[in-house]
Amino acid sequence: MPATIRTAVAIVGGGPAGLMLGLLLARAGVETIVLEKHADFLRDFRGDTIHPSTLAALDDIGLLDRFLAIPHEKVETLTGFVEDEPFMIADFRHLPTRCRFIAMTPQWNFLDLLAAEAERHSCFRLLRQAEGVSLLRKKGRVSGVVAKTPDGAIEIEAELVVGCDGRRSMVREQAGLERIEIGAPMDVMWFRMSRKESDGDATAGRFSAGAIMVAINRGDYWQCAYVVPKGGADEERAKGIAAFRSTVARLAPFAADRTAEIADWEQVSLLTVAVDRLTRWHAPGVLCIGDAAHAMSPVGGVGVNLAVQDAIATANLIARPLRDGRLTEADLARVQARRAWPTKLTQALQVMVQNRVIAPTLRRQGKLSPPLALKALRTFPVLARLPARVVGMGFRPERPAPL
Repeated sequence: MPATIRTAVAIVGGGPAGLMLGLLLARAGVETIVLEKHADFLRDFRGDTIHPSTLAALDDIGLLDRFLAIPHEKVETLTGFVEDEPFMIADFRHLPTRCRFIAMTPQWNFLDLLAAEAERHSCFRLLRQAEGVSLLRKKGRVSGVVAKTPDGAIEIEAELVVGCDGRRSMVREQAGLERIEIGAPMDVMWFRMSRKESDGDATAGRFSAGAIMVAINRGDYWQCAYVVPKGGADEERAKGIAAFRSTVARLAPFAADRTAEIADWEQVSLLTVAVDRLTRWHAPGVLCIGDAAHAMSPVGGVGVNLAVQDAIATANLIARPLRDGRLTEADLARVQARRAWPTKLTQALQVMVQNRVIAPTLRRQGKLSPPLALKALRTFPVLARLPARVVGMGFRPERPAPL
């Protein structure tokens, strides 16, 4: 027989949504267990952008100074290069918040910080190497989750199971929650190249006819996202690694002397881009948030931020009913009601950029001309504050409720 554990909330997935929610619930005195299927958080090519609204939330709970002590790069402006011609896209330096920048740091640093803070609370447990594999049910509702561990299966009985297990969510699938496939016209191939001080420090998107690349300053190296048409990675590989290096050199001429660092395809990871959302985020005894509820496009790098905002709103809305033993599905519906429209608006903007900028650029032959929107941003730099507000703060920034 599997061992049995009892808790108020079982969170499946130790990513940004799961750990932020676990921390906030534990901080509010709610018994919480987070299941993380890996032994640590050390995975490459995960969302590494911590936005100003998330930094404001860290400030609210007393973690901002500790976060800022972690090595990170500050992105105060975003620049786009069209055939090597620079255009400022977003200027975060005027946001109405303490941190007027995006902080770039490996996601594991952020998750380690949240986990360490959460584990200071006696009502919090983080179970590593514990993969949620199935849901428990009792009297027509979800009543817990079964986890696979190196020591065998365990059953975790809970008043609420929260799926924070990403775009391939087990919780979502087993709960029977339906999703709308919105789709994306591209996938992303991730790789690294070393960085020199002479390269400059600007994290930037680079657009040329038929090719797009984003170079993210990570201190001593560039983390690069090479955008390909949906399903186009095999075609890129078929052209050979030399052709890939040549295109990278064209997009990032400052690093042309380092493209040989991309030795083979083993150094290039593929992210299959998906954009979708659930029609209903909850069922009796279960709730999905973050990527499990809505997979975001990489446009704007807002996935981590949306996941954290979901977690904050969830904790604000369900902590007291859980403590009082009166949580109902209506409380879960309030989470969706609060977070659904910011998700829809963000996805709508992402889809617009995908369809009007990314897809036409990938199809384009010959020289690429800057769109009128970029020319307007150059003529009127104050306009760059608007995309900064949307990207940096989101449509409904959430703040943790005071204790």
